[in-house]
Amino acid sequence: MAVKPLEDRVLVKPEDPETKTASGLYLPESSKERPIQGKVISTGPGKLLDNGTRAKMSVEKGDTVVYSKYAGNEIEIKGVKHLILRESELLGVIGG
Repeated sequence: MAVKPLEDRVLVKPEDPETKTASGLYLPESSKERPIQGKVISTGPGKLLDNGTRAKMSVEKGDTVVYSKYAGNEIEIKGVKHLILRESELLGVIGG
């Protein structure tokens, strides 16, 4: 099943949260926070402007992005959790 986001939306696969601290301690499931970064799987065509053209998306497939903790809508594709976010909900691109 392929999901193609509409308008200025982005499909992101969140990265797995850290299971170990920098000092080597393993974190229990209950203390893990929701991920705030992930990889862009696909993007929509861009927001439709008043003049009838589409705005160019600032991210593309393969980019690693940062977003706020509770942004977007969570969906499940083939048993894997993904997020659909608006481009405006993205906070930045890592290494891009």
